[in-house]
Amino acid sequence: MSAWLPSAPCTPGACVEPAAPVVAVPRAVLRLTAVAVLVLAGIALSLLGWGCPRLRGRIPAEWVRRWCRTVVRAVGVRVSFTGGPAPAGGLLLVANHVSWLDIPLLAAVRPARMLAKTEIRRWPVAGALAARGGALFIERDRLRSLPGTVARIAHALDRGAAVAAFPEGSTWCGRAHGPFHRAVFQAALDAGVPVQPVALRYRQDGQAAGTAAAFVGEDTLLASLWRVARARGLVAEVETRPVIPPGAQPDRRALARAAQPVTPAPAWTHTVLLAPRAPGVQGMTRAR
Repeated sequence: MSAWLPSAPCTPGACVEPAAPVVAVPRAVLRLTAVAVLVLAGIALSLLGWGCPRLRGRIPAEWVRRWCRTVVRAVGVRVSFTGGPAPAGGLLLVANHVSWLDIPLLAAVRPARMLAKTEIRRWPVAGALAARGGALFIERDRLRSLPGTVARIAHALDRGAAVAAFPEGSTWCGRAHGPFHRAVFQAALDAGVPVQPVALRYRQDGQAAGTAAAFVGEDTLLASLWRVARARGLVAEVETRPVIPPGAQPDRRALARAAQPVTPAPAWTHTVLLAPRAPGVQGMTRAR
């Protein structure tokens, strides 16, 4: 098992509750249409900037942040930001991973070069756009590639870029969380840059933590998009935690622990929802 490719026990059937209450189907369709229009507009602007030397790399960060927030709001998700702004300069931005929504939410904190699995590079359209956007691709199933990937991340950080990563390495349902794996933190140590932890939570209908936004296991993107678009009262909470300055932790293991914004689940258990179930009843399953 690669350090980039841990597994999470979360699955749609075991962990994800149906989004309730829900909005009417026509309204959900309108939400998805609005998201599609915004994404196409973002792609057009990206291609314009790439094709025009005067604009390349000059799209203001504030424009990117506002566009990301607008995309999330367009799908019907209210966003709550707490904490201070992320610092400028080289920065490793890390967060727990629950949903595809995490990516625009993290970019709304600070636009950054995203770590992405190398398979995305081969996707039609999305692969080219990710590459043009400065994504750093990782070969998750090849442990031998780890030192080179860490060196490329450190080089980007050393040149003043922000790099965003989800060190859990896999999405979790939002009620349980995985530990932060330490490989990516070596790059921050090598480059001597601070780490910005961000905690992401999704709530619906007053719950302590909801699962409507989760994108886990064999879940499809289309199914997750539809579940989010139909959810009523879904709130994304983005908490920017205190920055960890360079040299504050002695090694990458300690740095990963200090950056963990939420408590990970025990290694041998994972809380899941039973279906059908009585209100308030939960079950335990051994992690796979």
